[in-house]
Amino acid sequence: MPAPAPPVDPPREDGGRVRRRPALSPSRAGDFRTCPLLYRYRAVDKLPEHPSHAQLRGTLVHAVLERLFALPPLDRTPAAAAALVGPAWVDLVIGWPGIADALFGPRDVEEETFGFADWLASAHELVAAYFTVEDPRAVTADAVELLVESDLGEGLMLRGVVDRVDVLPDGGLRVVDYKTGRAPHEFGEASAMFQLKFYALALLHERGAVPGELRLLYLRSGEWLSYSPDRGELERFTRVLAALWDAIREAGRTGEFLPRRGSACRFCAHKAICPEWGGTPPPYPGWPEADPGTDLAADGA
Repeated sequence: MPAPAPPVDPPREDGGRVRRRPALSPSRAGDFRTCPLLYRYRAVDKLPEHPSHAQLRGTLVHAVLERLFALPPLDRTPAAAAALVGPAWVDLVIGWPGIADALFGPRDVEEETFGFADWLASAHELVAAYFTVEDPRAVTADAVELLVESDLGEGLMLRGVVDRVDVLPDGGLRVVDYKTGRAPHEFGEASAMFQLKFYALALLHERGAVPGELRLLYLRSGEWLSYSPDRGELERFTRVLAALWDAIREAGRTGEFLPRRGSACRFCAHKAICPEWGGTPPPYPGWPEADPGTDLAADGA
């Protein structure tokens, strides 16, 4: 799911901030693999970012599908989903003050060729397109927008939010992830499967069973991809994540989060403070070790 601006740590009763235990999420793992400095800016510095129009649309569509699966199965119709778009947008604006003005308010330079009405219509189109990929009336959803946390030991905590977990006819589990962007390509598919394996591993540790299916639903193109992992594969994936976490912790210890120039730079919100683009990073604030007695995973780490 597209993420809002990086969250802040929750306030303590004494007015200070709780330094929460760092954790690894699919998004932050992807950041470090793409550019360690981007990881630092998002997970350690927690620099604010406005979402793009496409990211905000994805957030809205995910919220609509979450509400759709709160309805009885036979009520999950295209008309019902369409009726949920407006209320979901209102709640999104209430919960995210200023986001509507930031993306759709007056500006000196026109960043998009469409305005709010066209943007909202495009969200309606994606919600309608969902019904060409699957019939939600035939789905037995065990959970939607499920927070999963799993301590794998050696200081490695996995944390993420799964779009949907289904119960299969044989009693097994299916992990489902919605994609609202363009049709899959080789790199994007590999990245999405990395994310699903991450969730499958967390569910294996939480529930003691390997999910029988990992499924990607590409709403924009009407395509879907399915994959069935096995326990040995997920155990090997654990070692991949452990090695990645070791690299992150070493960078956290030294403060050496090196920038990596690539195609993702054109979308980066922090080019002005990136050495690869002539900028200067702010002073390193230090790795966010948890306060004694806290055992909370950080959204952004």
